[in-house]
Amino acid sequence: MARRAGRDDRGLADRAADVLLRRLATVVGGRARAQVIVILACVLALDSADKGMVGALAPALRQDLGINETEVGALVAVSSGAGALAALPVGLLTDRVNRVRLLLVSIALWAAAMAAGGLSGSFEMLLCSRVALGAVSATSGPTISSLVGDYFPVAERGRIYGFILAGEMVGAGFGLMVIGDLGYLLTWRLSFCFLALIGLALFWTVKCGLAEPARGGQSRMEPEGWRHRSRRRKGARRDDLAREVVKRRAIAPDPALVLHRDPARMPLWHAVVYTLLIPTNRLLIVASALGYFFFAGLRTFTVEFVSGHYGLGKVEVSLLIPIVGLGALAGVLCGGRLADRLMRRRRTDARVVVPGWACVVAVAVFLPAIITTSLAAAIPLYTAGAFALAAANPPLDAARLDVMHFRLWGRAESTRTFLRMGAEAGSPLVFGFAVDMLSDPASPASGLEYAFLIMLAPLAANGVILWRARHTYARDVATAAASEESTR
Repeated sequence: MARRAGRDDRGLADRAADVLLRRLATVVGGRARAQVIVILACVLALDSADKGMVGALAPALRQDLGINETEVGALVAVSSGAGALAALPVGLLTDRVNRVRLLLVSIALWAAAMAAGGLSGSFEMLLCSRVALGAVSATSGPTISSLVGDYFPVAERGRIYGFILAGEMVGAGFGLMVIGDLGYLLTWRLSFCFLALIGLALFWTVKCGLAEPARGGQSRMEPEGWRHRSRRRKGARRDDLAREVVKRRAIAPDPALVLHRDPARMPLWHAVVYTLLIPTNRLLIVASALGYFFFAGLRTFTVEFVSGHYGLGKVEVSLLIPIVGLGALAGVLCGGRLADRLMRRRRTDARVVVPGWACVVAVAVFLPAIITTSLAAAIPLYTAGAFALAAANPPLDAARLDVMHFRLWGRAESTRTFLRMGAEAGSPLVFGFAVDMLSDPASPASGLEYAFLIMLAPLAANGVILWRARHTYARDVATAAASEESTR
């Protein structure tokens, strides 16, 4: 009977997964496309679950290892810092080797580092395992960016990125709730080991379900039935939406930035410098770093802030996280879709304007949410803020591919990952230090409140930066197109 029940449970799980995949396939245009999206989303989810888990396990880590808020922040910071240092060589490998194999090696090493963290006997040992963890997690950004560019047409990148980045949101919630509660009820070591097992399962999934696409878009996956529906549009290509709009407006490329030799042969530092010379890419990197700076602090200290500010227990906080998480999930799914739709209506700069407005809205709703002590008033505000904050990412990721030669996608993304993870590394330390400095012994939660209010400033700066990017985006798209034509 027990064996039959086990088989029934597995059969039910398999059927549920199959139904989910079929429904996603209907939305994204086919089962093969849905499979790629789910696998790439799971890669991001695993990394995000780890980072969310540290914040959820902070009380248990402090009690067991005798550490303070700054040291809790350091556990996230060293992981992001090591990832930042590893990002540049990983970007070079992404542009030159088989990306799926690179991802497999990274996942295997990640699982080993996570298991070592669960077996750590001191804060120093745990800190060392986090360094190794960050070094291998840096692979996900450049490889996923490059794979998305070669798997999916330009016209859909914002929407497709929304589905993939949904994995990041789901992973953060999973780390905060499921993995965090597991450590709260049993031991934090079990949480680390459980994630290591999930990493091994993901390794097998990637090995069996992901194939290396041809570079340059020769093997992009069109939606099922698209070719039949588009016969009326002779010569139409879904693949060049942004460039089609730029061409119709007769926007000239920047002659100083047009490449005339294969960028795959560029030395690493030459490629890094070139990507930073592209104005839109430079602005998007800064905006991304500032956005993730705020998000990293939010992810690390949210549980403690909500518990102290509203006087809630761990169970009550766990019940609130899904509500706010649904707002973030909706935002990440809607942001890219909205930008793509506006681009189809010839709004060339939609992929930078939509994120700019999203950052402004996020600041506008987070400010009263942090100040108020009414939980009933705070919940819809936090949900709206999470929606706006998440909505900015898919169009930004799509825009970075638009303005870059496809042979530089890996190194361009690794440059962004280097600066973004540097910001993520500094954020928990800055947040933790601000909390320790600003906390009132009579009201410990006040330090977190002040820290979150101060950290809204870089998020507000994002809106200004992205409004500047709308003046450079179209020309940089034209430059990328001219570079690919020149080096073909």
